[in-house]
Amino acid sequence: MEWQAPEKPNELTENRLLAAILDGEFPIGSSLPAERELAARLGVTRPTLREALQRLGRDGWLEIRQGKPTRVRDYWQDGNLGMLTAMAGHWQSLPADFVPNLLFIRYLLAPEYARLALANHPEQVLEALLGAEDLPDTPEAFAVYDWGVHKRLTQASGIAFFVYFINNVQGLYALAGPRYFEHPETRAHSRAFYADLRRCAEARDAAAGYTLMQRVMFESRSFWLRFYGGQAV
Repeated sequence: MEWQAPEKPNELTENRLLAAILDGEFPIGSSLPAERELAARLGVTRPTLREALQRLGRDGWLEIRQGKPTRVRDYWQDGNLGMLTAMAGHWQSLPADFVPNLLFIRYLLAPEYARLALANHPEQVLEALLGAEDLPDTPEAFAVYDWGVHKRLTQASGIAFFVYFINNVQGLYALAGPRYFEHPETRAHSRAFYADLRRCAEARDAAAGYTLMQRVMFESRSFWLRFYGGQAV
């Protein structure tokens, strides 16, 4: 048995505050209670609370104003990539359109990092696709493998931003991926995609890879909308 270390007080405080923000207890634009009151409600010391507040302020969730109440920022408008990692731990609090929107961003980015990877390092694309034919037909196996393929493509693209993006959505991918791959149709769709991408890499055809990725990402988002629509995950 593996034993998980308990959360540190500051991490626990940060996670509780994040949950309260995402659940709407502290909505966007609202002010947090005074420090003494908030620390008492959370059952932590004021130094622990301050540390958690500073971290949330640094990450863009809060606006800490000297001599004024701490305010919840509009994180949908002012947020950054780092917030995606935090959101993975509060999946049930996300709006129903979050996954379709995330898939739309992938639809915009993936064709370009695939094109660059195929143009610059087709051999790395082929390496990323090793094992596709023997992939176990389970949602979990497909979710892990698919994220790995996209990770290798971003690395082979030579553009650091693409790597930062895929790293920041790993936690969300781990949650949404198995749900997406619950359906035999989506697994068959991805198997065909891996085979087609391999052919593009073997032919060193970056333009065909771009078109392929654009189509497949559009279809993947359409699958999600067909199966889950506006349902929260």
